[in-house]
Amino acid sequence: MRPARHVIQPHDSRPPGLYTFQEHPCPPKTNLKARAVRITASASDRGGGATITKAPEADHRLSVSEPLNGHSLALLPGRPEPLGPSPGGSKSMNFAVFSQHATSVTLILFKEDGSQWQEYVLDPGTHRTGDVWHAEVSNCPLAGVLYGYKVAGDGGWDTGHRWDPDKILADPYAPLLKGRARWGQRDAFESFTQAGSVFRGTFDFVSDPFDWGADYKQPHHAPQDLIIYEMCVRSFTADASSGVGTARQGTFLGIADKIAHLKELGITAVEILPVFEFDELEFQRIPNSREHMVNIWGYAHASFFAPMSRFAADGAGPAAAAREFKELVRQLHAAGIEVLLDVVYNHTIEGGDHEPYVMSWRGFDNSVYYMVDTEQYVQMLNYSGCGNTISGNHPVTKQMIIDSCRRWVEEFHVDGFRFDLASALCRDPKGNPIAAPPLIHDLAKDPVLSKVKLIAEPWDCGGLYQVGGFPNWDVWGEWNGKFRDDIRSFIKGDAGKKSAFATRLAGSSDLYAVNQRKPYHGVNFVIAHDGFTLNDLVSYNSKHNDANGEENRDGSNDNFSWNCGVEGPTDDAGINHLRQRQMRNLMLALLLAQGTPMVLSGDEYGQSRNGNNNWYGHDTRMTRFEWDELEEQRGTFFRFYSQLINFRKEHPLLGRPEFLSTGDITWHEDNWLDPESRFLAFTLHDRGQGCGDLYAAFNAHHFEIPIVLPPCGDGNHWCRVVDSNLPAPKDFTIGGNKDVDSAYTIAPFSSILLMGKA
Repeated sequence: MRPARHVIQPHDSRPPGLYTFQEHPCPPKTNLKARAVRITASASDRGGGATITKAPEADHRLSVSEPLNGHSLALLPGRPEPLGPSPGGSKSMNFAVFSQHATSVTLILFKEDGSQWQEYVLDPGTHRTGDVWHAEVSNCPLAGVLYGYKVAGDGGWDTGHRWDPDKILADPYAPLLKGRARWGQRDAFESFTQAGSVFRGTFDFVSDPFDWGADYKQPHHAPQDLIIYEMCVRSFTADASSGVGTARQGTFLGIADKIAHLKELGITAVEILPVFEFDELEFQRIPNSREHMVNIWGYAHASFFAPMSRFAADGAGPAAAAREFKELVRQLHAAGIEVLLDVVYNHTIEGGDHEPYVMSWRGFDNSVYYMVDTEQYVQMLNYSGCGNTISGNHPVTKQMIIDSCRRWVEEFHVDGFRFDLASALCRDPKGNPIAAPPLIHDLAKDPVLSKVKLIAEPWDCGGLYQVGGFPNWDVWGEWNGKFRDDIRSFIKGDAGKKSAFATRLAGSSDLYAVNQRKPYHGVNFVIAHDGFTLNDLVSYNSKHNDANGEENRDGSNDNFSWNCGVEGPTDDAGINHLRQRQMRNLMLALLLAQGTPMVLSGDEYGQSRNGNNNWYGHDTRMTRFEWDELEEQRGTFFRFYSQLINFRKEHPLLGRPEFLSTGDITWHEDNWLDPESRFLAFTLHDRGQGCGDLYAAFNAHHFEIPIVLPPCGDGNHWCRVVDSNLPAPKDFTIGGNKDVDSAYTIAPFSSILLMGKA
């Protein structure tokens, strides 16, 4: 979900054009005369089909330019692949960029301080092959150079193009981007105006390859073994209480310094909010009601290929950010923790036609990269809620997204992706939903990407809701939004929710037991980054987002929350005890459920954001992980939370690779059709796993429920692991207590977990 208010645009119902795109393997980096091809995207009214022709292999020098380090630069024709910058040997750089509709492309080189150095107007007769513009610059250093493009073309607003010939654009394939040096601090380099800040492409083909280590290996956890921890780079260590030191606060290395905490917590994967380059000060570009805010989430990419440069420690820059992200991945893998990236391929930072932030794609070929309908008054289709929508199923854009994912897997060794608003990628260039989206299919069938975790957020801001029905090819997982809603509703005592609650605990077979899909294809969560924290979910009936500057209109109104009697903080001991019970109940339901559990950073100590359920723009203590508060909760709620995660990780009856069969579970229930019944109990049976049975019961009534426990299998007896009504440390008993009586009373709004022991 996005910070901006959701806007639903009407779309054209005409059939989309058919596009073709011929793919070619990239040549070796040292190949100076790589095979040139013609790459076109042909609309169906031109007959379709790829056009592939040899390009002229002229090798005459076109111009000689100002020397650098004693060497004169010379412009050569270059080659059309790979896209982006690539070395043409030890003494030249090739630059290639796509623009189907441009009539003029100018390559501009800058010195490392940002001062302009050279400008080359590319002759299309020599420097264009198909729809790719290219040039090779001999004697160009292989690092320490910045670059950008000016692009012009024919056709005005009515054609869907958005040419801005005076704007210097960042290459969509730039491996690194250089902007301001330090987080949130404007500097001379960025040359800030209301049009935006300067971001320049750059590269480093000189530094030694990153040393992953002789003993390095990726964890490669089985999907049923994932326990995901969603986290934000900036907020995790930005607070001084993190103890990582000023230079590393809010950085990749700051996270690395806290891996011991993640191991203690027991999670097996981190899902990191966006790490691609973004402008954290984008809200301060023009006067508006949100100009006091700083974007800490990063859901507004300025690049799909470059790591966020200001996540480097001590303002060290883009090349350092790339190295330090690899170091973070290396250390997480050494700790047995996989790395999943939250990626935003549904829109970019450039916005819509009102005060656009022109940076890259819009100026290169707006009608290719974005969904546009020229027959509408508002031409830029907006299924992201942020002013534009990437045309992910256009063949050129599709290939760009695949190339981006491959870079992060092959170069940075990440283990998978969570695709933000993935349903927006299930639309054609006019916004019509597609049953078998080419991008989603190709990612699932890619020989590299099909081997990593692919997780969809299966909805968008245009009303396309695909939970349980996201196109998947038995590969894609999904955020299970129905799990969140049904668990929250039952635990807070809503009527008529028991059957839905049971279905979610059993793995949501109504959603995922199709073809070869498994329980783990559903990512179960009660709390995620966009929404209430766990503490706020039981402390507020309504959102309190006034600090966001939108008069509390932003953020979700459908939270299924309950404040337990008082809105916000209270000194009432009874209400606070009830809130603690509810937090434990929600966590127990999440971690007992079949499927892949996901938790949110900060919930392990009960972080509150004062009822703000859309905290994307607050770089303050309200949003930062408060390590001092964690220490205060270490023996109480953190202990319960972490022990429960570790119990889930270690117990063979939880996190199964297959759906439960009749013999795996007994529901102790005869009131399924009674909407007023808010009690549910069940036994998971040991069927040769050697671990003993598990018994769980949830009471969402306002009164206590006395029960008689069922016999424990194999002659064992029941021992209490969890009773959410008990104070710490009795709320979680490691290994179970000695035993419990067959008659057990479950307090109001409480839950228990028992294990069978000999």
